[in-house]
Amino acid sequence: MDETQAVKALGALAQDTRLRIFRALVAQGPQGLTPGELTASLGVPSTALSFHLKELSHAGLVSQERDGRHLIYRAEFGAMSDLLQFLTAHCCQGEPCEVTTGPTAVPTCTTC
Repeated sequence: MDETQAVKALGALAQDTRLRIFRALVAQGPQGLTPGELTASLGVPSTALSFHLKELSHAGLVSQERDGRHLIYRAEFGAMSDLLQFLTAHCCQGEPCEVTTGPTAVPTCTTC
């Protein structure tokens, strides 16, 4: 991920509704959610939801797939991982560090 892509992704997430949508999709995992499910769980009107999903999609953080009459939205975990790697690339004075996995993933090394 380059700086331009990182700024675009961070800009998309720098809005409370989009951040809530993205976090809901991350929590759901690869199964994804339909717009109706997102509207019901987050209380976001469908017109606003469409706008926010478009912004997240343009930033590469969300994908959509048609399943019959329904659209399924999913978090793009590769893009999320790339963004996290970009943000932590120089965390240990440029030295490689071990990153734990899970919800509390943090770099660990002797220089941090």
